[in-house]
Amino acid sequence: MKFKDLKYIRRLKGKFRLVIMNDETFEEKASFNLRPLKVFVATGIIIILLITITTFIIAFTGLREYIPGYADLKTQRHVYNMVLKTDSLQKEIDNRNAYIENIRNVINGTLPNEDTAKQKSGASKYDTIHHLTRSEEDAELRKQIESQDAYSLTEGSASIRNSIKSFLFFAPLKGTVTNRFDPVTKHYAIDIVSNPNEAIKSTLDGTVVFANFTSETGYVIGIQHSNNLFSLYKHNSALLKKAGDFVKAGDVVAIIGNSGELSQGPHLHFELWFNGTPIDPMQFVAF
Repeated sequence: MKFKDLKYIRRLKGKFRLVIMNDETFEEKASFNLRPLKVFVATGIIIILLITITTFIIAFTGLREYIPGYADLKTQRHVYNMVLKTDSLQKEIDNRNAYIENIRNVINGTLPNEDTAKQKSGASKYDTIHHLTRSEEDAELRKQIESQDAYSLTEGSASIRNSIKSFLFFAPLKGTVTNRFDPVTKHYAIDIVSNPNEAIKSTLDGTVVFANFTSETGYVIGIQHSNNLFSLYKHNSALLKKAGDFVKAGDVVAIIGNSGELSQGPHLHFELWFNGTPIDPMQFVAF
């Protein structure tokens, strides 16, 4: 060790006297015996304690809100709530878009398309599934189920009748049925001919969700009922209700007509849908 280093160590360990005197009378007020090494150690401990206390205050108390760079707790809570609301709104928008697309398909007379994208995304996962053997009982049950209503558009019609048989349907129009429900020709409705200017009535209580003119089907009005039932009235000469109106069963909603390119005479084209699937109105309504 060098001589200078030994000299500094002696100074740190040496004793010094700190005297407090009156500047005018030179009277000694107080005196302290100090060692530089102890002063440095005490100062270091005080600094460490101050840093620890400050860190604790910033981390576990509300005083950190007043320090620049730290977010307010209310702001954080508000942002969290906004994220939750945004997620809920996005789900609601997706459900509303799916509902509108379903209504559009019903109005156009087409069945809702399946989401083939989801089917494709999950198809690759089937390669990892081990081959399973089919038992005789399973094969017999599959054959029996597949043979039932093989050519029926309204699969499970018995269950549909049981689920809505409690509803009392009001005949939208009294007249002669000229064209029946035929899934093979994609005629998902019945055509009713009646007197000119005859009133068309709502078959059930519900809310009008569509009331507008289309080039193919003329003046069309669609009513959403409870239990996922939807009724559609096409080729009218005039509409007496608008979208958003609530109607009772038997309320007049339109006047019979011959509007639209697909119409070949004054009549009512009446469709009835359940859970997005067309059903035969003749099975539920007495015309």
